[in-house]
This record gives sequence, C-alpha cells and structure tokens, in this order.
Amino acid sequence: MRLYSAFSEETLRARKLLADWADEGVLTKTQYERLAQETVSDLRTTNIFLRLILFLFTLICVAATAGLFFKVFLSQSSNQTTGIFLLIFAVVCYVAAEIAASQAHLYRYGIEEALVVCSVGFLCGGMQAALFSGRPYSPKPDVIQCVVPTAGLAFSLWIWRRFGLWYAFLAAMIFAVFLSGCWTSSPSAQRVIVGLLYVIGLVCVIAARSGLEHNEDDYAIVEPLLWLGIYLAINLQLSSLSMRAQWLGLGIRSASEFPRSFYWSTWVLIWCLPLVVLARGVRRKDRFVIAAGAMLAILTFVSNKPYLGWPRHTWDPMLLGILLIGTAWLIRSWLARSPGAIRRGFISARLSGKDKDWMNVGSVAAGLAAPQSLAPTRSAEFRFGGGSSGGGGAGGSF
Repeated sequence: MRLYSAFSEETLRARKLLADWADEGVLTKTQYERLAQETVSDLRTTNIFLRLILFLFTLICVAATAGLFFKVFLSQSSNQTTGIFLLIFAVVCYVAAEIAASQAHLYRYGIEEALVVCSVGFLCGGMQAALFSGRPYSPKPDVIQCVVPTAGLAFSLWIWRRFGLWYAFLAAMIFAVFLSGCWTSSPSAQRVIVGLLYVIGLVCVIAARSGLEHNEDDYAIVEPLLWLGIYLAINLQLSSLSMRAQWLGLGIRSASEFPRSFYWSTWVLIWCLPLVVLARGVRRKDRFVIAAGAMLAILTFVSNKPYLGWPRHTWDPMLLGILLIGTAWLIRSWLARSPGAIRRGFISARLSGKDKDWMNVGSVAAGLAAPQSLAPTRSAEFRFGGGSSGGGGAGGSF
C-alpha cells in the first residue's frame, strides 16, 4: 500500500537527524561525513521554501491547463460532460503523482503533492457535476448526495496511506464533518456523530502506534489532529460562528440552541479532555500530543466565559498571558531543580535545532500575511519643500 519503501524513509529520516546533530555540535565534521555515507537515500527532497513554491506553481499550472481546456473545447458543454472530463483530469493528476513519486523519486517535493491535491478536487467536483447536474452542495444534503463527501473521505485516506501526507488525513476529517448532515438535521446529533467518527479513528491510530516499528511520522501528527477534532466537535462555543462577535463584545451565544444536559456535558468534557491529552503525551513523551493538550487547555480558558455567559473584558488576554508565563516558569523551575536538570526524561534545555526551521517558516508566513504592518509607511500629508541651498539663488523648487 505504501508508495515509498520503509528502508528509504528510514534512511532519509536518519540523514535529517545527522544534519540536525551536526548543526548543534553533537557530531564532529568527520563523524558526520562518515555517517552520511552510510545514510544515502534514493528519495529526492527539497527545503520547505522551494517545496511551497513548487506546490503553488504546480497548482497554478494544473488549474490553468484545465481552465484553458474547458474554455476552448467545452465552453458550451453540459454539466454531465463537464463532470466526466473533471473525473478524467482527476485520474490524470493522480497517475502523474504516482509516476513522479515512483519513477522520479520525489518525496515531499511539492510537485507530487499538488497533483494529488488537484486529483481530490477534480474528483469531488466531477462527481458533483456528473451525478447531480452541477447543483451546489447543500448543508443538508440527502443520502444520495453524500456519495461525494464519502468518496472524498475515502480517497483522502488512501492518499494519506499511499503518500504519507498528513494534510490528506486532515482533508478526510473535513469530509467526515459533511457526512453527519446525511443522517440527521439535529445540531447536537451531528456533533455527536462527528465526535464518534473521530473517536473511532483515534482508537485505530492509538492501536496502530502501540505496535509500530517504523513510519512513526505518519501518526505523529494524525493523533493530535484527531484530539483537536474531537475537542472542536464538543466545544459548542469555540466552533460557533459567533466567536468573533463574542470577543468584540457584540453578544454571547445562548445555550438554548442545544439541550441543557448536552450543553453542560460538553462544558465538563472540554475541561477533562485537555488533561487526558496532556497525560497521554507526557506518558509517551510525545511532543506533538503534549502541544495539542496545551493548545486545548488554552482554548478551554478562552471559551469558558462564553459557556458560563460571563461578559468579556479587554484585560482577559493579559490575564491569560500571565497565566501561561507563570505556568512555563514553574515547569522550567521544576525541571531545573532535579539532578542534572532532567526529570523522567524531560529537560528544559533545547537539544535539537529542528524548531529553528519552524520558527523561520512562521516568521516568513507572518511577513507574507501582513506585509503592510512590517513595512514602514509614509504619511500622505507630509510634503518636502520650502528650503534653500544657501548659494546661487537656488530655492526649494530647484
């Protein structure tokens, strides 16, 4: 089922660890060169920046090609014909991704990733146009229309298992949300169904991780995603569309939309779930699960006041920041007081440089998201002029 061999992925993972250790000074240059000769992988990779560029460039090329084809050859075609050709494009994109990964040995290269993403989009769009005459997807579809999210869910799971792309599993989780509307129109029942689907997936992932000997990276991000999905399904305030209005003081979401027992049961669960996630992460020493548990705890503090109907204040974020800083200081001090500053395998000092890459990506993303806030601005009302050079009779207009 897996497209890449376990040996190639393990070799590539070991090579990345060697580079990380060499950057941190754990290995000497001679040791790194000797070990690097033993960890040669046939997979072709690239850095995160070029990967994103190739991903976007491939998406633009595929979209432009499909748009030009439909504009030239199928401008007056029916919806069924358009859907059939979209399905053909889905097959072509997926086959091209398989060839790029198997023959060209591209691994997280951006090109094969964009092709499989396009294949999922073409598949869902083609099925919707071919089977349902191009009708827009309804928030409350009938059972027949649910074949589209079902196909998207199944195909996304297949891509996740085949290529090991974690965001394909995230896409499958999103498709699962649409499936709940096929069985019931009750908001409470829909949340329960979505939560149960995520719980089933979580049980399968935990069972798979317990006896896993390789490909641990496939599940390292999937389990935190499932924990987060369960939390979002049961948190009635955080997942509501009025969350922004609550922060702006435009109103508090009422509990009348849900049964009273269901409402307060979810309030109890959002306080218990972060503790469960943190306990599992600490027990397994899994940094991603620990990070997910910490994130859920912060979201619980954020959504607690809307649950209880209390008004928000402008100094609430400041109190939350003080709480987070104090918690981090207490944990760091607790670890530092132990012998060797190590307590049950945990240490406060940074041992790896992998976080540097994520911080670099985050800083670049922040710059791209808000270029105006980072670049200096010049007032439009300010004008130069009126001065004189002091010689030759030249003035400000010279």
